[in-house]
Amino acid sequence: MKKKIIAVALTAVVALGSLVGCGSASNGSAGSTGETLVVGTNAAFPPFEYVGDDGKPDGFDVALIKAIGEKAGFEVQIQDMEFDSLVSSIGNKIDVAIAGMTVTEERMKTVDFSDSYYEAVQDVIVPKGSAIATADDLKGLKIGVQLGTTGEFIADEIEGAEVSAYNKAVDAVNDLNNGRVDCVIVDKNPAEVFGAQFPDKVDVVPGTNFDFEPENYAIALPKGNTELAEKINAALKALKEDGTYDSLVKKYIEE
Repeated sequence: MKKKIIAVALTAVVALGSLVGCGSASNGSAGSTGETLVVGTNAAFPPFEYVGDDGKPDGFDVALIKAIGEKAGFEVQIQDMEFDSLVSSIGNKIDVAIAGMTVTEERMKTVDFSDSYYEAVQDVIVPKGSAIATADDLKGLKIGVQLGTTGEFIADEIEGAEVSAYNKAVDAVNDLNNGRVDCVIVDKNPAEVFGAQFPDKVDVVPGTNFDFEPENYAIALPKGNTELAEKINAALKALKEDGTYDSLVKKYIEE
């Protein structure tokens, strides 16, 4: 299998001043009332995270972690960074990460996860009118994915596939539209966003057609920080019970 990495120069997000007095990124005390929780995300995965009209990260995940922070007594500070660097940055540059991140055994070797907050599945974006429709059709194709995502993990296992990994999913879709890749594997909700953006150029094929398994999104946490995990899980549970979670789903995902 041949694999090439596209645009993998990762930007180091250091911002030292923002780390003074924050949680585990500086002193391991995230979770205390009044603490600043530095949260890493990748604002290139709509509708879960994207850059809003004000130039700042927005989306379902951003709104959810801010609501969690309000419930748990954290002042939330968002750091936009490359997706592939999020896990390795937990505990030094950031305290936690929320970025449409799937819970996997590999990631759990390095970080812990909160309770799941969303179930998702991968879809396949194909050129308009394409005959790509089953798992066998993906064999030997040039497949675009976002670097470090479940889509990349799936594509790497497809027989004969030539996988091109991009820092941003939209860059993969742009290369699909320009004929440089045959399809793009990405989570369902972003796939639907891209399908709406390019209705005359692409179709979105459900991942169930390819036997893709459902996956769970969760917040990545420092390994062993049970106090922080308990506070975040309690806040998440409260948001689901009081209707805040459902209102965020309606605002950012269903609409």
